[in-house]
Amino acid sequence: MQLASLHQHIKQRLDASLQDFINDLPDAAPRLKESMLYALTNGGKRMRPLLVHLVGNMLDIPDNDQRAISMAIECIHAYSLVHDDLPAMDDDDLRRGNPTCHIAFDEATAILAGDALQTQAFSIVAEHPMSAFANHRRAQLVAVLARAAGYSGMCGGQAIDLAATGKQITLAELQHLHQLKTGALLTACVEMVCLVTEQLDSNHQQLLCRFANRIGLAFQVQDDILDVTASTETLGKPKGSDEARGKNTFPSLLGLDGARQELAKLHQEALQALDGLPYNTDYLVAFTDLMVSRSH
Repeated sequence: MQLASLHQHIKQRLDASLQDFINDLPDAAPRLKESMLYALTNGGKRMRPLLVHLVGNMLDIPDNDQRAISMAIECIHAYSLVHDDLPAMDDDDLRRGNPTCHIAFDEATAILAGDALQTQAFSIVAEHPMSAFANHRRAQLVAVLARAAGYSGMCGGQAIDLAATGKQITLAELQHLHQLKTGALLTACVEMVCLVTEQLDSNHQQLLCRFANRIGLAFQVQDDILDVTASTETLGKPKGSDEARGKNTFPSLLGLDGARQELAKLHQEALQALDGLPYNTDYLVAFTDLMVSRSH
């Protein structure tokens, strides 16, 4: 199966699982349920779940384990986007070509939707059906997800980003910012799969995490490039919005050609990490190529 077909298959299955999960919640707060489902199904590409399944299939972990990790990761990702779009943060009206959650509903509902999605992610890790081996790793899975989403990951990166807006920072500082804000959750996709893999060589785990770290940073570099080069229609959000806000980006720091060179370097480093693995990494190579060549 080609990567595009596999990606679509995984996306469809995950979308159905997430919809069922939200629909099965009690109906005590129907508007909140509606906003949570809106945030989860608002046109996401499901790149993180794709990474979970590609690594999970390569390491031969059960489908239930892959699905639980994917659902939890996507709940965290969706919550972060809802809160990033709020007036107090990036104040965006569009996300993936659709009204952002606080525009489609209201600001208070969007805040609660984000809060609820975050807590549901940990509920999934704690309670969703998983293999017998994974059952014994639930606490460690929670710890990895909490670190990636919290102060030492996504939230910390967002705080650094807000503090740096309108100021000049170094390349090392920009890389660190995005290793937390964007890269930490992508790395968690791999770390969580590794945790539920029996008898995984520690060197192979390090290479997989190195791969995820490089591809996470590459994902952000390409995002920054697209913010300059792609149209609003293609992006699903206003073109040049980062520059308009005074955000530090790779093109603003390195120039467009320099950002493309940085992307190429990260691409090669990700592929080099895969080269050290004794598995069939064809899908992960194709995933890497997709991440650095995507148009939106």
